[in-house]
Amino acid sequence: MSEKLQKVLARAGIGSRREMEDYISRGRVTVDGKPASLGDRVTPTQAIRVDGHPVQVASEEQQVCRVLAYHKPEGEICSRTDPEGRPTVFSRLPNIKGARWIAIGRLDINTSGLLLFTTDGELANRLMHPKFEVEREYAVRVFGEINDAMIQRLRTGVELEDGKANFKRIKALPGEGINRWFHVVLTEGRNREVRRMWESQGAVVSRLIRVRYGDLLLPKHLPAGGYTEYPLAEVNYLRNLVGLKDEVATLVKPEDRTERRRRLASMKRAVRKHQIAEKTPGKKTEPSAKANRAEPAKKPTATKGQTGRGNSTQRQPTGKTPTREGRG
Repeated sequence: MSEKLQKVLARAGIGSRREMEDYISRGRVTVDGKPASLGDRVTPTQAIRVDGHPVQVASEEQQVCRVLAYHKPEGEICSRTDPEGRPTVFSRLPNIKGARWIAIGRLDINTSGLLLFTTDGELANRLMHPKFEVEREYAVRVFGEINDAMIQRLRTGVELEDGKANFKRIKALPGEGINRWFHVVLTEGRNREVRRMWESQGAVVSRLIRVRYGDLLLPKHLPAGGYTEYPLAEVNYLRNLVGLKDEVATLVKPEDRTERRRRLASMKRAVRKHQIAEKTPGKKTEPSAKANRAEPAKKPTATKGQTGRGNSTQRQPTGKTPTREGRG
């Protein structure tokens, strides 16, 4: 069955549908060796290239939608490469065949916390689109004298250079002094929005952590720099949130408590080793041969009747000062 070319390219993770329409208009896409045109429909058997590079094409039925939760530390950027040589969030993700990881939104270099990745371009685009109003929750430490009038203005809306913005909810955590923690909730993801909103009130954000995306929380035991793949229940929760049909297969294998503990311990050792290598003067961090090796192809495991949300994530306590860093 044929599909619109821009939809196929977006699902392959090249970019959003709008970006793909621009690529097609500028002659950057070819189909079977001929320049593509807006409105073209393609099948999985046709040869598609973008800027001369072949694109792995799979139908919606063939592609397994996968989602990762990544605990982003401060100091990493959300680009695939960086001219300045700074570490990127993509450097620690597992390699996969026939697809690539797409970041669902961004966190700036000074923000840490929950960052989601998926192999489904359409899912990523919908979750980032403001019309779906997917909640993002942040733990934010603010430096400055904060009063009730400021809090009310942030709830009702403040004017920023790119339009009016407001927090859907604000909750002050216990504490006194001019360094205080708050939990804030947004339903959009504009650049540095949380920081700019507080700055509009004369306050400064000294730490920022994303702790929730939709109903998915930053996994409690996931170390900074570590990732975990969501099982089918969480994947379908995200898909239902933005009007996509359920996925019926998963590559995540069930594991008992002992296996989970071993996996987390191994991940923590790998993260520490990576951090030490990055801090060693004059030494470049090179991925190991094992890390460079693409994941072996796995046979999707069909599951039945699994549409609810799982319990693989746990909420951080809101009554105490958070101990991890994040952003907005």
